[in-house]
Amino acid sequence: MEGPLEEIEFLARSSNRVEVLRLLAAEPRTRRELATATGASQATLGRILEDFTDRSWVRRDDARYVATATGTLVADGIGDLVGVLETEAKLRDVVAYLPTAALGFDLRRLADATVTVPSRTRPSAPLQRVLDAMAGAETLRAFSHTLNEQSLATAHDRVTAGKQTFEAVLSTSAIDALAADDRLWERLRALAASDDAEIRVRSDEVPLAVTIADGTVYLLVRDDSGILRASVHTDDPTVREWAEATFSEFWETASPFDPTAFEE
Repeated sequence: MEGPLEEIEFLARSSNRVEVLRLLAAEPRTRRELATATGASQATLGRILEDFTDRSWVRRDDARYVATATGTLVADGIGDLVGVLETEAKLRDVVAYLPTAALGFDLRRLADATVTVPSRTRPSAPLQRVLDAMAGAETLRAFSHTLNEQSLATAHDRVTAGKQTFEAVLSTSAIDALAADDRLWERLRALAASDDAEIRVRSDEVPLAVTIADGTVYLLVRDDSGILRASVHTDDPTVREWAEATFSEFWETASPFDPTAFEE
C-alpha cells in the first residue's frame, strides 16, 4: 500500500486524474461524458478508471462511474490543496510585504482576490486600482497609516460633490504628514468639514492601509521603506467582516479630528 505522499504524487502527475476524480465526486458519469469534459482519450480514461477502481475511489454502476465515499474524500482534499497552492502562487511575490500578523483571517480567504502589482509600463497600477474603486463608490470607509495625495483628492472631490460618504481612521503620523503640506492640509480640512465626511485620529499606529469601497475590501501593501508593492482586493465575506470589525474597533478608540491640534 502506498503512503499519502505517493498517492499525492500519483494524482499530481496527471491533471486528468485530478479532473476525473473531481467530476465523479460531483456526479456519476459515463466514460463518454468524462471524455467530453476532460478531452482525454478513451485509452487514458481506461487507465485512470482502472487505477481509481483498484484504490476503491470509484466503482462502476451500470454504464456510469461513481465516486465512493473515500474517493469523494480524496477529491475534496486534493481540491483544497490545489486551491491553497493557487492562492500561494498568487501571493508569492507580495507575501514578504503582507502584514500577516495584523490580518485576522485565513489567507485562504484570498483565493478569489485580485493582486495588482507595479509593472514597467504601469508603475502606479496598485494605487490606480484603489483610486478607481474610490471614484466609483458611494460609501467609503478606511483605516490607514497614510493618506496619499491622490486618495485625498479623490475623496475630497466625491464628497464635496455630494456623491460619497467618507469615514476614516488615520494614524497621527498620517495627519502630521498632511499637515506639513499647506495644499494637502487645506484639502483635508475641507474634506473633514463636509457633512458627509468624518475623520478620526488614532494615537496608536495603524498597521494597515485598508479601504472598504461599497463592500469590496482593498488592501495596499507597502515594504519597510513605504514603497507600494501591491494592492489586493476581494469581495470575500469573511475578509469584509474582518475589515468592518477592525474599522469599528479603531473608530471606537480614535478621537475626532481636530485640525487645531496639529497647527501649533
